[in-house]
Amino acid sequence: MYPKRRIPAHNTITPLEDKRTFIIAPYFDNRESKMTRVISIVHHKDVKELYCWFCSSPSGETYISKAEINVHFDRFDFPYGATDLECVEPEEWEPRFVSIHWSPKGDIRQLPLFEIRNRDPEGSLVDFTVCISAMFGEYNNVLQFVQSMEMYKILGVGRVVIYKNSCSPLMEKVLDYYIAEGIVEVIPWPIDSYLRVSSYWHHSMDPKDIGYYGQITALNDCIYRNMYRSRYMLLNDVDEIILPGKYPDWKTMMQNLQEQHPDAVVFLFENHVFPKTVFTPTDMFNISSWSTVPGVNILSHVIREPDRKNVFNPRKIIIDPRKVVQTSVHSVLQMYGDSIDVPMDVALVYHCRVPEQADLPRESLIKDTTLWRYNVSLIGNVNKVLQQIVV
Repeated sequence: MYPKRRIPAHNTITPLEDKRTFIIAPYFDNRESKMTRVISIVHHKDVKELYCWFCSSPSGETYISKAEINVHFDRFDFPYGATDLECVEPEEWEPRFVSIHWSPKGDIRQLPLFEIRNRDPEGSLVDFTVCISAMFGEYNNVLQFVQSMEMYKILGVGRVVIYKNSCSPLMEKVLDYYIAEGIVEVIPWPIDSYLRVSSYWHHSMDPKDIGYYGQITALNDCIYRNMYRSRYMLLNDVDEIILPGKYPDWKTMMQNLQEQHPDAVVFLFENHVFPKTVFTPTDMFNISSWSTVPGVNILSHVIREPDRKNVFNPRKIIIDPRKVVQTSVHSVLQMYGDSIDVPMDVALVYHCRVPEQADLPRESLIKDTTLWRYNVSLIGNVNKVLQQIVV
């Protein structure tokens, strides 16, 4: 029986006793059968057996269900990976809470308790949520962050969810501004308190416990956390903008894409690098008040690298979250419906970063001023934010 004083875990990451299993959050998922899907991180070899101990709060009734441990196959050779623990729920009653244990026996009072989310979906439904995972490395690219946020707002974002590991004090002020505005939700992501994290995507590049600050787990959690709160979700990094070429904003673009592809639930957009080392000289965007703000001014970078023969252009994604089961970074692993590649003239991922092809002469690069269509509103909006923050 559950004593009344047991308080559900409130941290984003909760280690179990074995120190090989880390629970993020359980979500009710009845799209195929009545089950709880627990988003977690586990060691792919060492964790062989786990059980869901379901609990109905009022009666204290318990039901134990063996978990199917479903480690996502895109671990990229790291020992720990994003994992779904799938547990069949009791038929007769609806559990509100669950504990995870390596055995069907034990003292339930010693186990962390988790509230099952999405049982009664609530919260305001927005058209577009952007998931950013993960902000780390004392992130301080303030100007580009504010410009990205203001571009997202111009294009139609309703919510931006940021899995934050670390950032600078100035960036913290910027986040506080957007939280107060009601557009940003920050999810604490202290993954390096529990695991040795790599800032690379593949184990061979940096043999630690988990890749890229557990980005894949954060993305999957973001989908389930916002599944019933958002019509569409964009899975991209903070230095990326899914930029329509044919349409003024995301809503018009998605209405058209959905009409053309009624069964599509995943839309993949080509990533194009706009090197931050290559400038387009113009006094129009040389705004003196921005010069004291740390970070990149994206309006100065409208020249992109050409495609490379035989090199795959990674893609970023817009999804219908209710139709997605598991995602990776550049593709969706399991879904109910079709996935389509969106042509580059419809939209591309504007990615302002260090060059991929640093040795290319300038004449091989391609000028693409799509971003400048938004310059008047973007400059005005960015100025307003920076004045409020008083850099």
